[in-house]
Parts: sequence; C-alpha cells; structure tokens
Amino acid sequence: MAGFTMSLNLLLLVAMVATNILSLYHLSSTTSFFQSTINSSQSSVPTVPNHLLRQLHTIRAAINHLTNHQPDPKSTSSTVTSRAAVSKDLLLYSRLSPIASACHNYPDLLHDYMNYTPYSLCPSDTDLVEKLILRGCHPLPRRRCFSRTPKNPSESKPESNVIWSYYACKSFDCLTTKFPDLGFDLSLEKSKSQFSNYKSELDLPVTQLLQIAKSANSVLRLGIDVGGGTGSFAAAMKAQNVTVLTTTMNFNAPYSEAVAMRGLVPLHVPLQQRLPVFDGVVDLVRCGRAVNRWIPVTVMEFLFFDLDRILRGGGYLWLDRFFSKKVDLENVYAPMIGKLGYKKVKWAVANKIDSKHGEVFLTALLQKPVAR
Repeated sequence: MAGFTMSLNLLLLVAMVATNILSLYHLSSTTSFFQSTINSSQSSVPTVPNHLLRQLHTIRAAINHLTNHQPDPKSTSSTVTSRAAVSKDLLLYSRLSPIASACHNYPDLLHDYMNYTPYSLCPSDTDLVEKLILRGCHPLPRRRCFSRTPKNPSESKPESNVIWSYYACKSFDCLTTKFPDLGFDLSLEKSKSQFSNYKSELDLPVTQLLQIAKSANSVLRLGIDVGGGTGSFAAAMKAQNVTVLTTTMNFNAPYSEAVAMRGLVPLHVPLQQRLPVFDGVVDLVRCGRAVNRWIPVTVMEFLFFDLDRILRGGGYLWLDRFFSKKVDLENVYAPMIGKLGYKKVKWAVANKIDSKHGEVFLTALLQKPVAR
C-alpha cells in the first residue's frame, strides 16, 4: 500500500512537471508568433485604436513639454541666459503639482519667479508673487530658498515687523493716512467700532449677529472672512471669543502682516482657490468688499459653492456690502445666490451714493439649511 502511494505521488509529480514544460513551450511559441506577427506588414492582429494612439501621443508630448520646457524666444538674450540656469527639477515639480497646475499657462512669469539661487534668500518679488497667485499658480512652486524676514522685529514697534521695501508706504501711519478705511490702524478699539455701529440698513453689528445666532440656537465658534483685508472683522469677533480666519492678498500693502500682528491668522489665498478647510466645519463665512461684481460670474459661482462646502448645516453666509449694478443684482447675482437654497435672515439693498450707472450695495445674511 505504501509502495502504491509513493508510485502515485511520483506519477503526479511527473505529470505536473510535464504540464509546466508544455505551458512554457506554448507561451514561448505564442510570444514568438505575436512577435513575428507584429513585425509582419500583413499582420492579421487588430491594430491599436486611433483614439488610444492620440492619447499616447498627448502623454508623450506632455512629458516632453514638462522636461524640456524652453523660455519664450521673444525674450531678450540676457533674460534667456539667466533663465537657462534655472534648475529643471524645480520647474518640473512646480508643473506637476495638482494645485499649481495653472503655472504652465504663464511660462514667462514662472521662469522669472523660479530664477533664484537654491539654498539662498528668496528674491524680493512680492508683485510677481501676487500676479502668479491671481492666475491660479498657487501654492507657489519654490522649494529651496529661504523667505526674507524683518531684521529687528519688535512687538512695541509695529513697523519693525514688515519689510517695507516691497511697498510705496514705509509705515502704518502712511497707510492709515492714504487709506483711512482699510483698517491699518491696528488699535482694537477702532477695529471694533467698524462693526459695532448701526448707521444704515447695510450695517450688521457684531452684537446683532450674535443675537440672531443665539435666537436660532446656533453657536458661532469658527468663521472665515473672505477678502478680509487687515483682519478688522476677525479682531472684532476675537473680542467675542469667536475665531475667524482671514483670507487676504498683499496688494501694494502688508495686509497679511497686519492680520498677523493682531494675533490672528492670515490665509494668503486668492478668491478662485478652493479654501483649505474641511467640509462642514465653519459656523460663519463673511464676504467682504473684495467679493464684488468684478469677479467673473463662473468664478463667483464656484466661490459660493465652495463656501457652501465648508459651512455646517445651520451656519451663516454674510455678504457685506456686495457691490453691483441693480440690473445685474436682479438678473444675475440674486438668482445665483438663490441656487444655494439658503434662508434669507437679512436682505438689504441700498443705492450707491453718487451712482451714475445704477450701482447698488447688498447686505445679506443667509442661513444654510440644517439638512438637504
């Protein structure tokens, strides 16, 4: 019996080896067949579909474009020489970033921005930074240079916390004189007064906002001020124990630095970028005067839906003095806002003083449905 079992196992082993040898022979024969078929002009094997070939061509062209990108030939010879020294891997990484993918649409600006010496101080080019960010090239692609910082920052001297060489004004006093309504006077009392008085139906004091939320059994803990400038609203809400992040840009003035010196958080992001906040975690979103008719309609619609994304159910969207022509408000913006399906808590429209083309201001407080 034992001998029979051993013979059977040996037979099975021989059969398995023979099967594998036959399989290898068949595979090699098949491979040879396909190879000869491919090399033959009279092949009967179906050809690769044209749409796949086009996709392959596109992929190859994209790879070649990414790895062999050349500067604009219209540029001056000195500029081309300096750009040629730019590290290719820096350009490659900037182009492959899924968020900064728009960078490739502006090769001249990108090359100027990436023309720096690695492991040294970054160039002083704030204007170039803002231009790229506004064009969707954000986050910016630099990887190996050190950002510049003020030499002797001091809490008692606000001016010492800013690199003024970037700007025309060289002090906050200058900015306050030239732009008295932009909040460069960093005293908390003045910042609070901007959101504490009720002078017209367009105003929504912080105390009234908190009362509205309280009466609706809605808690305000976290907010975002879109286009919040110097952070005046965030400072007023901080006094009410509400944390507000401020999105801002440094247009010819140190807005981000002003927000930070108030002990607040500036988010240096453009209006067209998806906000770096998780879904449904924000209690309040305020859109300041930066959100106005000058924004392309499609971009504005995307902005509103992104704000809806981060707002929790029952949260509030506050459009503070939204500016447009009356006819556009009625025919374009009001229907766009209506798509959100929010409850109108406040909706006040007032004519712009000295209006020549029918411009109006809208202040609206809207509440997101708890559930859809």
